[in-house]
Amino acid sequence: MPEEIATMSSATISVLDNPSDADRRAILTPLDAFNTARAGNENYEPIAVVLRDETGDIVGGLWAQLYFDWAFIELLFVPESLRGADFGSKLIREAEEIIKAKGAVGIWLDTFSFQAPGFYERQGYERFGTLENYPRGMKRFFYRKIF
Repeated sequence: MPEEIATMSSATISVLDNPSDADRRAILTPLDAFNTARAGNENYEPIAVVLRDETGDIVGGLWAQLYFDWAFIELLFVPESLRGADFGSKLIREAEEIIKAKGAVGIWLDTFSFQAPGFYERQGYERFGTLENYPRGMKRFFYRKIF
């Protein structure tokens, strides 16, 4: 029989019209504790590789999160004016080197059918899942690269 963390004799369900960040944290904090108790310390670490314009402003880049021995590429953006100059590939390669050096098992990410699935495939990422009609009439793809 599974171990129970805590028991409640009663609870109510309510829908929040305008949920706040504090409401999110009220759910996230015990979930993180539960996950850590079972899977170990997640050692969350953000990784950012950015593109700067001539004035030094960040105009794009890659944002990843390293935890549970995997990195998740949450954001990757190259401005239209810089596309085709290999910046996306360079961002990915730089992030992969950082993530490998930290001992991660691999990287995963998601993208939409209207974004850049072919780009990730050219970078050596393998599709491991597809969510149909997200958004309606399109698809969301899930990719991974194992080191």
